[in-house]
Amino acid sequence: MFPNSSNLGRPPFPPKHQQQSNFFNKLPLNMPPTLLSHQQIIDAQFNFQNAAALLSRNLAPIPAVTPQPMTYGNGSPVHTSDAPTLFRGRKRLSEQSIPHDVKRQRFHSHHSETTVVNQAVPLPEERRCSFPGSIQSPLFRAHYVPDLTGCVPPLRDTLFPDPIETTLPVAKDKLSQQVLELFQACQQQTYDLNRKELCRTELQREIQRIFPQSRLFLVGSSLNGFGTRSSDGDLCLVVKEEPVNQKTEARHILSLVQKLFSTKLSSYIERPQLIRAKVPIVKFRDKVRQVFCVEFDLNVNNVVGIRNTFLLRTYAYIENRVRPLVLVVKKWASFHDINDASRGTLSSYSLVLMVLHYLQTLPEPILPSLQKNYPESFDPTMQLHLVHQAPCTIPPYLSKNGSSLGDLLIGFFKYYATEFDWSHQMISVREAKAIPRPDGIEWRNKFICVEEPFDGTNTARAVHEKQKFDIIRGEFLKSWQVLRDKKDLNCILPLRTTMQKR
Repeated sequence: MFPNSSNLGRPPFPPKHQQQSNFFNKLPLNMPPTLLSHQQIIDAQFNFQNAAALLSRNLAPIPAVTPQPMTYGNGSPVHTSDAPTLFRGRKRLSEQSIPHDVKRQRFHSHHSETTVVNQAVPLPEERRCSFPGSIQSPLFRAHYVPDLTGCVPPLRDTLFPDPIETTLPVAKDKLSQQVLELFQACQQQTYDLNRKELCRTELQREIQRIFPQSRLFLVGSSLNGFGTRSSDGDLCLVVKEEPVNQKTEARHILSLVQKLFSTKLSSYIERPQLIRAKVPIVKFRDKVRQVFCVEFDLNVNNVVGIRNTFLLRTYAYIENRVRPLVLVVKKWASFHDINDASRGTLSSYSLVLMVLHYLQTLPEPILPSLQKNYPESFDPTMQLHLVHQAPCTIPPYLSKNGSSLGDLLIGFFKYYATEFDWSHQMISVREAKAIPRPDGIEWRNKFICVEEPFDGTNTARAVHEKQKFDIIRGEFLKSWQVLRDKKDLNCILPLRTTMQKR
């Protein structure tokens, strides 16, 4: 959390005569392959071809960006290169390389000592915070005095270092222990994140050959604290400061990206598909590392995804019961086939917001409204290059609610099965309560309404058929009844099979 001593005393911003007005010069470049050479997880490189010739005839001239030496870490300059990038693939790490204490842990009382485990996301230490996967541009080398009580792990120069110790809630009862064991087995690990970051870095270099001033951001569950071993990689391609028309301009840009992927990068990118949704995406898989089975979704200028990544990251770390509870709910929904927006059910994002909302609305809340308590940290107009810094100074939320993970899981199912008024209420994490449904067209004829915390849209708009809604609500009801009576997670989610799938 502390500034790197090698940079202390340096000005946080370059002199004004050196600053450029272009928006993207303010955005941090993501981590270059130079940093990845320090990651022993990544062992190989492969060639990408220059795609500029393929698509340049379809694009208006764009000013070229002259690579400049950039400084980070120990303050030495890092020079970028125009040469084609090389990187290699590697098989999954063997079980022997996973620390033994990740595989099996002890559990104790919730009110006594805590369980210490290795986590994929580092806790604060004496290092300068940086944007996810970022190289430190001169503008981005801003220093601030951190709050020593901050609990959200900062993202650092080295990006994804080896796991270090952090705490999880303790478990007295069987159900709570099952939740924790599932979380420890399935949570995203450092090397899961590293392979996504390597792919993102190389794709950014290739895309910048046709959109020189663009930036590619890794967002969503990979960075928000709720990722699993099998989580997809969500990518946001930011091509300009102004909003992009998602129906026309974004689709056109994505069609060019898809063409790049399916021609010049066809040896490395598998089955790129353009999905014409409200927010269109290109879905694809990294063929070289397909042993990991990681799929990617790439959108254009859906910058709200960058903002909500760090809002959710803060919720994930201000209370240590949040992440295990969210993971088990996501795994449960996937097992019961109600976690697929493309098939008219709930997206993972909606499920996360539903868990957060439930924890906010308990008689003794476990979570607050961060947007109400820290409006300056989650200002929807904040420049993108500052978004990652806000969570680092927010302290833990000290709730008087001592409920166990098992009790909270049962309560979650009960709330949505019997208490929440689906017909008249909207789930609002921003307000930390259920609020009346708006009367706008987006909310009419929708069976589930979940407010996006920043832009106010309905994240559950995909649930537009009563049959699908009845199935979803029925699963909540059945799971509540079974879990209430049996208090065994296996009764609603086969743990062995789920852990094997991760």
